[in-house]
Amino acid sequence: MRIDLSGKTALVTGSTQGIGHAIAAGLARAGARVAVNGRRAESVAAAIAKLEQEVGGGVFLPAPGDLTTEDGARQVAEAVPDVDVLVNNLGVFGASPALEISDAEWRRYFEVNVLAAVRMIRTYLPAMKDRSWGRILNIASDSAVVIPAEMIHYGMSKTALLSVTRGFAKEAAGSGVTVNSVIAGPTHTGGVEDFVYELVDSDLPWDEAQREFMVKHRPQSLLQRLIEPEEIAHMVVYLSSPLASATTGGALRVDGGYVDSILP
Repeated sequence: MRIDLSGKTALVTGSTQGIGHAIAAGLARAGARVAVNGRRAESVAAAIAKLEQEVGGGVFLPAPGDLTTEDGARQVAEAVPDVDVLVNNLGVFGASPALEISDAEWRRYFEVNVLAAVRMIRTYLPAMKDRSWGRILNIASDSAVVIPAEMIHYGMSKTALLSVTRGFAKEAAGSGVTVNSVIAGPTHTGGVEDFVYELVDSDLPWDEAQREFMVKHRPQSLLQRLIEPEEIAHMVVYLSSPLASATTGGALRVDGGYVDSILP
């Protein structure tokens, strides 16, 4: 299977680290020009320098801007006016007792994890439809389906993102543009390491902490380990390609078998 995204421009939101960084690298290896997004120009520049070392010959474009604001979204759109592949990866997560989540936190999770993606889809979908080709990927989570007791505000936002995906896939129907969600399972990133140590003994070495976290807090996982960001990126690169032309409106799982379902 040969995936060639030469001549395509991709934008990956929240791509200065973690899953977004891995997706940016994967798309560049497939030949796409990749716009890297973060809130600050300095972090974007540092991420691009690292990506250029990782991907020889990769072409990366700076697209700084805070996508939780309309001004930030406009800033990104001005930096990258034409996008063939949009990956809405930006997100926040964290543990909090259900009855202690404030109104402000509920709003913040919706603003970052849902509304920022909606803004970007509104920005780029019309031109994709005019060109009769485009790919929109929203990075969701197993928490959209299996709501974690320790972060129901996060689960709510990712469930909403699945609805956003299905709805905009209908808006793009028959246009040659596909819109899909990728349901990522528990993934090994710096932020997740911090999260793991919030829930297990912070004095444990990482390998032991990871095993304890999976056994106690994610026992449904059939993989029985954290997923590496590159494993999420592989699915995103495939769905971004012409090879995935008949897949739209879907929620495709890269969750290590975490969601106990026979459906995708």
